[in-house]
Amino acid sequence: MSERIGYKRVSSVDQKTDRQLDGETLDEVFEDKASGKDTARPQLYEAILHSRKGDELVVHSMDRLARNLDDLRAIVRALTTGGTMTIDGRKIEHKGGVRVRFVKEGQTFTGEDSPMSNLMLSLLGAVAEFERSLILERQREGIAIAKAQGKYRGGKPKLDADQAAELVRRKAAGERVADLAREFNVSRQTVYTYAND
Repeated sequence: MSERIGYKRVSSVDQKTDRQLDGETLDEVFEDKASGKDTARPQLYEAILHSRKGDELVVHSMDRLARNLDDLRAIVRALTTGGTMTIDGRKIEHKGGVRVRFVKEGQTFTGEDSPMSNLMLSLLGAVAEFERSLILERQREGIAIAKAQGKYRGGKPKLDADQAAELVRRKAAGERVADLAREFNVSRQTVYTYAND
């Protein structure tokens, strides 16, 4: 029996996913609180593993699934027609047959899409990637202005001294970066930053 699977994502622990997929009837919902700039998202990994031929993956918008056009196309292609993708640092070989629906854009992809549908996926995905670039550029400009005015103090540390020491010790003992990132609720880059300081 086919299922409707929902995937929600917000960028930080403080944000809420309440408005995403509001009013959608779903059999399963997977939710990540992680940046969309890469595919290091454990619940997306689980959602994809859970999806089977005949299921529908429902996502609020394309930028919730991926902020990178290449990742967006790879995920949609693997889910609809089958193929390999890397999510959360792990490869998934998917058999395909899953419909992927984006609520905000009003687009559904099945693997038997018209050239126009494929163009729309690329265009809308490129717009999401462009918007992210603009946001990051404005953020960098704002930080530069604040630094010039002596108002910028930088972000607060992700981990306290005890957590940082434990993370460094465990990384040195050979624990996987992805596992540490998940447990400490930080990005893999943050693990590398602490481990290499």
